[in-house]
Amino acid sequence: MKFILFIALILTCFTGFSQPNGGATQNDLQLNTITTALPFMAITPDSRAGGMGDAGTALSPSSSSVYWNTSILSFSEKKSEISLSYTPWLRQLTNDIHLSYLSGYYKINKQHAIGGALRYFSLGEITFTDASGNELRQDKPSEFELTGAYAFKLSDKLSIGVNGKFAYSNLTGGLTVAGVNTKPGVVGAADLSFSYYNDKVKFGKTKGVYTFATTLNNIGNKVAYSDLSQRDFIPMNLKIGNSFLAKFDAYNDVVFSLDIQKLLVPTPASYNSTGDLMSGKSNDVGIINGMLQSFYDAPGVVATDAAGAYIMNPDGTYEVVKGTRFKEEMAEINLAGGIEWWYNNTFAIRGGVFYENKNKGNRQFMNIGASLKYNMFGIDFSYLASLNGRQSPLANTLRFTLRLYLGDKPATKDAN
Repeated sequence: MKFILFIALILTCFTGFSQPNGGATQNDLQLNTITTALPFMAITPDSRAGGMGDAGTALSPSSSSVYWNTSILSFSEKKSEISLSYTPWLRQLTNDIHLSYLSGYYKINKQHAIGGALRYFSLGEITFTDASGNELRQDKPSEFELTGAYAFKLSDKLSIGVNGKFAYSNLTGGLTVAGVNTKPGVVGAADLSFSYYNDKVKFGKTKGVYTFATTLNNIGNKVAYSDLSQRDFIPMNLKIGNSFLAKFDAYNDVVFSLDIQKLLVPTPASYNSTGDLMSGKSNDVGIINGMLQSFYDAPGVVATDAAGAYIMNPDGTYEVVKGTRFKEEMAEINLAGGIEWWYNNTFAIRGGVFYENKNKGNRQFMNIGASLKYNMFGIDFSYLASLNGRQSPLANTLRFTLRLYLGDKPATKDAN
């Protein structure tokens, strides 16, 4: 019982922290959401991290690590695992959008592990119409992503991982719009990951396992859906995760996980009514420049006078309200935290929260979940409750994951 009360107390603290604050810090900033192509590549696919506020970067190895952090597979105690996840998506808006995710890994020996994943996203049935509202045809747009993964242990506590990805996004089925032929979006991308894993840590009198991990995800080409349309960035992001597995006794383990996440995509600049750049930077840049620019390109708030007109500096630039650029950069950092309690490595309950600034997407939600293991099988379940009320399209999201453990003993053969 004391473990359950402790988890409930921590979750209450997280929930309070995740509530949006009023005051100048929030009200100074304008709505300036960063959008990308192929956003399905950044949707959490599994129920374990999905039940811990999407704080999955530093969680213990599993087949879902191919999405979160491939490098952690080097420390797996199991030789192999396969899992299948299913998520009905945006059920507040429609009932036929869903995400399916098949993933697995195989530990070759102490140093090397390989893995793979297939992600499929169906947008349901859509009716295409012309400008007059006449029906052209019905279609079922879909997207998929194929991932190959490799992890290599550098030492007893350090490892690196790399993923290669191919993604295909067919949203229009080749439909001609206003005389312009559309085409599918095709992406080649990579993930890089690093883990520090220490299984001989003590926190006070409690023994446990500490993990630090960082990942760069979806580093890939920009996408256009026609020859005339603008090419958009895919959801490249940086994640920094910490977790601590506390081994209280032979039956009770508690995992604490915290993630810091940031999109590595340029922030939309501020333009006036005639299209002149007032503040920020153009996003018409390459991939690497875009990733670097994402750390310092927030436009902030352009100052106005009593009449509401924008204030210009003597050099012809526009005046920006002091401090708002830094505030907006900080607003682009998302926080995720979760707690998980395992009993006898058989049954688990978990919970967590996710916070995103209201001016950058306003995803703020709380998760709960549970797991049950029996012999070679495991099943996970999670539920998402939006902290913004029932009007959020993410409200009441469910995730299901079925796991198959194919080897309980770690690989022992040394690398050649």
